[in-house]
Amino acid sequence: MKTFLLSLLVWPLFLTAQTPIVSTDYGKVQGTQTESGLQVFRGIPFAAPPVGHLRWRAPQPPTAWEGIRPCDSWGPSPMQAKPVPFLFWSQEFLIPEEPISEDCLYLNVWTGAKKPEEQRPVFVYIYGGGFRSGGSACPIYDGEAMAEKGVVFVSINYRVGIFGFLAHPELSKESDNGVSGNYALLDMIAALHWVQDNIAAFGGDPDNVTIAGQSAGAFAVSYLTASPLASGLFHRAIAQSGGSFASSALTPPVTLSDAEKAGLQFQSRMNCENLTELRAKKAEDLLMDRAALISPNIDGHVLPALNAEIYRNGQHHDVPLLIGWNKDDRVMIGGPPPATEFRANLNDRFGELASEALSVYPARTEEEAAQSHFDLGRDQTFGVQVYAWAKIQDQYGQSPVYVYNFNRGLPAYTPETAYGAFHSGEIVYAYDNLHTLDRPWEAVDQKIATDMSAYWVNFATTGNPNGKGLPRWSPFTAKKERVLVIDEKTRTKVLPDQDKLRFLEKALKQ
Repeated sequence: MKTFLLSLLVWPLFLTAQTPIVSTDYGKVQGTQTESGLQVFRGIPFAAPPVGHLRWRAPQPPTAWEGIRPCDSWGPSPMQAKPVPFLFWSQEFLIPEEPISEDCLYLNVWTGAKKPEEQRPVFVYIYGGGFRSGGSACPIYDGEAMAEKGVVFVSINYRVGIFGFLAHPELSKESDNGVSGNYALLDMIAALHWVQDNIAAFGGDPDNVTIAGQSAGAFAVSYLTASPLASGLFHRAIAQSGGSFASSALTPPVTLSDAEKAGLQFQSRMNCENLTELRAKKAEDLLMDRAALISPNIDGHVLPALNAEIYRNGQHHDVPLLIGWNKDDRVMIGGPPPATEFRANLNDRFGELASEALSVYPARTEEEAAQSHFDLGRDQTFGVQVYAWAKIQDQYGQSPVYVYNFNRGLPAYTPETAYGAFHSGEIVYAYDNLHTLDRPWEAVDQKIATDMSAYWVNFATTGNPNGKGLPRWSPFTAKKERVLVIDEKTRTKVLPDQDKLRFLEKALKQ
């Protein structure tokens, strides 16, 4: 009966030719229509603007509106420094220069459904950016190709930087739950609630939702699989180059107490006496501080404990997983240290395990040390997170986990811009968006993009990425440790860099 009534209410709205209109819980939204007939809605508010007294508070429901709200352009990207291309990240990887604002809690929907009762699989994308930058308006996150393949594609914004992660004793005192600092994760959870309540009107199935993210978005996906507040909001999870299951310099365990102390230090650097003065500061002034702690914290509410502990206790959301990392997945600024310094760093980092570390990350020559430096950066930040996650899911969960390693080096116009299978390079393949990135693409690149996006859509549809015409992808198990290597000849093989990842999983175990 509920589906029938929804059909009566919404069906006529889907018939509006070039300007589709859909009713949500907060009012009607009007999108646009592509030449192929997809309906696109950009800038739908899923929460009230987190400004003024709502700065550093959990997201609140948006105010309902009268009439029809145009949703034909991006909502503002979250407050952050002006985006500038650097390293391998060209303009296509960046948000637009404008608008950028604290008023950023908007999402976007691409749907090919002609009727709300079609109940297509829903795919919710969470962007990366180190929790300090990013936004859903990046060209490479366009959802048109995925919607053409049959999913309802949703991309969301969330607060980043100090606006998404400031913890403070006064903020914790304000909170009904006595916590503070995990506002970015709460934004994501609020967006997922909006999806549960509204996506059926766009032809999506709220009982078949996949969350997906890359880099910081992948770390966020791992947190959401462990957060009790996200229970029932999704049914599968994809994490590209990220996860929080092993300790590293970039993913240290942070307690609420640690985060609150860092918040007091931030207040002092801002020359503020109290929270009221901090809230009165201009957003641009808050961005000037480069020493702020930007990290989720273990607060006992959003994140009750470390992810690994939650999984070992069987308290995680046991959903099918598709996770992986890239062959050249590293984010390092500057060159490698001399071999002597690298060996000293291993001693400091691994202590009594330093000799074992040196056996898998050798540094007998300068060239060898340089390669080991880059390999260690990749493995401890991304590779071991994925590996440890896959193992713990296999051991303590019932749902399958599919692991990939992306090996295709993106084509480049010059040798100087040939960065290999770099961090975030797989995104345009996974979402069949090669056209958004200026590269000298070859036929094999489109074949990889077609296959990779098919795996992603199949997984979102059934929980199994395999399908007709695709190389077989076997689930990962701790006994066999097989992964799908994605390149010119995609195939399942034994885990790459097995000795390195096994060592790090032991050395950095949480």
